[in-house]
Amino acid sequence: MKRYYRFFGGFLDAQEKWLNDMAQNGYRLIKTGKVTYEFEKCQPGEYQYAIEFVANLSFKGEKEYRAFLEEFGYKVFYKNVNLSFSIGKIKWRPYGSGMGQISTNPGSYNKELLIVEKKNDGRPFELHTTNNSKASYYKPLRNAWLIVAAMFLIFTVWQFIQTGFVSKEIILLGLSGVLCSIPAVRYHNMISYYKACSNVEE
Repeated sequence: MKRYYRFFGGFLDAQEKWLNDMAQNGYRLIKTGKVTYEFEKCQPGEYQYAIEFVANLSFKGEKEYRAFLEEFGYKVFYKNVNLSFSIGKIKWRPYGSGMGQISTNPGSYNKELLIVEKKNDGRPFELHTTNNSKASYYKPLRNAWLIVAAMFLIFTVWQFIQTGFVSKEIILLGLSGVLCSIPAVRYHNMISYYKACSNVEE
């Protein structure tokens, strides 16, 4: 068994690529923690991995979706986006829908992602195969980054109004807001692209 310490946060593409690189090198995921990944030896390229963002779903909706994936024979792991170690927390997710806006611990807190494992059959591993479903999937991801970016920028302006001068803290807050807006723009462009492709198909 091998254990690695990694934290990818909201960088889903980087996490997915790393897991697939590990599989190509002959390591299969067997357990996840907040910052840990445990692997066992397997045949190189025997498994494939996909990352699914589910923080916008309610606890019930997420459980049903996980069961749906497992019916196809996929192995599913939970993974966190944040690093909170608190117990009994309640978190508001403004980018969620319905009860998906509320996450609790125990419950859906620190279970924002699903790592989905599939036996490699030589075909690309895609959980969303139509352009419409891809556009819909990326919306909550875009909204999550937009909200974080907006919060940083609002705090930046508020701090400047309070102090009246540009401090290191203000610069740091502003830069954080700008950096968080980059993935928001990227996901927005992906949504626009898949919507355009869907319209062409129709």
